[in-house]
Amino acid sequence: NTSECEKYACCPLPPYLEDSGCVIEEDDNGGRPLRDVCFHLLKLYSDRSYELDQLLDPRSVTSDPLDFRLSWHLWEVLRALNYCHVSQQSWGVLNTSYAAQLESQGLWEWAVFVMLHEPDTQ
Repeated sequence: NTSECEKYACCPLPPYLEDSGCVIEEDDNGGRPLRDVCFHLLKLYSDRSYELDQLLDPRSVTSDPLDFRLSWHLWEVLRALNYCHVSQQSWGVLNTSYAAQLESQGLWEWAVFVMLHEPDTQ
């Protein structure tokens, strides 16, 4: 609850933005500022209903918005811990994006494995 000029610490930016100073990078989609994945995990720990879409955004980990490796694996761990409050559409996008990433690298067997986690059986 301090004013802008009285802040004593920088916002928890993703690792690739840490050296950029205290500038808050704005998200293109919803106007939400980007935060480090560890920050989102702490928020989820303190509030079990914290929005998972921000946590699973690849840009909270890497500068490549199409790198879904950590996001997908993190989602599977959270799902195993009974965190399931993400929309079926977001879940599907995460699965298909990671599967496409694997297939583009020639790892089609792993892409099939990822698609077996698809919530929509059709």
